[in-house]
Amino acid sequence: MKVKLAKTAGFCMGVDLALTKLDDIIAEGVTGPVFVLGPIIHNPQVLERYAKKGVLIAEKPEEVPDGSRVVIRAHGITRQVEEGLKERGIEIVDATCPKVKKAQKLIGRHTAEKQFLLLYGEDDHPEVRGLVSYAGNGGLVFDDVSLVDEFPFSPDKKYVLAAQTTQDRDQFGALAERLQAREDIDITVLNTICDATKLRQREAMELADESDFVVVVGGYSSGNTRRLAQVVRDQGKPCLHVETADELPEDDLADYSVVGVTAGASTPRDLVMQVIDRLERI
Repeated sequence: MKVKLAKTAGFCMGVDLALTKLDDIIAEGVTGPVFVLGPIIHNPQVLERYAKKGVLIAEKPEEVPDGSRVVIRAHGITRQVEEGLKERGIEIVDATCPKVKKAQKLIGRHTAEKQFLLLYGEDDHPEVRGLVSYAGNGGLVFDDVSLVDEFPFSPDKKYVLAAQTTQDRDQFGALAERLQAREDIDITVLNTICDATKLRQREAMELADESDFVVVVGGYSSGNTRRLAQVVRDQGKPCLHVETADELPEDDLADYSVVGVTAGASTPRDLVMQVIDRLERI
């Protein structure tokens, strides 16, 4: 069996920066626990490692004690939650991905005059909740682009189209073209999809063309990892999403000559290499 690894598999810039900030705080040796508001990234193996170092995940802002210090995860938080933390005298260490922070500011600026936001993303994702909180007049979140074609647009309103940073760029681009071609809609399209996401998805498509089977490594709760697997399947190539090498069905994979491997932006390198090692021993 030949194993091919995508060049960009593993941590993206935003995840690397977030974990570096958390590592710096741990290295300071501060007294008391280190709080993170929500999982710093969507990878259970990484979270387990930090839990052993004394990092506590606060699922709700109320779980962070007044006057303490809290790290904001890479996905960001809502504007209202951030304001509430500051009012309680909590020191905020903002580890929000710079691309997510940029998207928040873009949405805030372009909806400041009551434009209505149309956001392509997962409604229950923490990044999406944060992005919507910056919209000046609320918004519609959708994960199926066909839903927007049925939306009751009003000629008296202005609209802003944006996307979760890890969404599929091709699908978003096709939707933007359709909406901009309509003369009955006043719409502004924001470029909020991360280039790292686009590059990973493009490499996943190339990997699918060059392989008999593709393994995608990363947390099951990671949206960008799930989309990598979907991109491969959309190419008509069999694909398996795993979190660790132990989940590989070795007997089933033995029949494939070339197996491609890629990984989500929140997947540590050592987990990727464990998958590579296991495949190479088949």
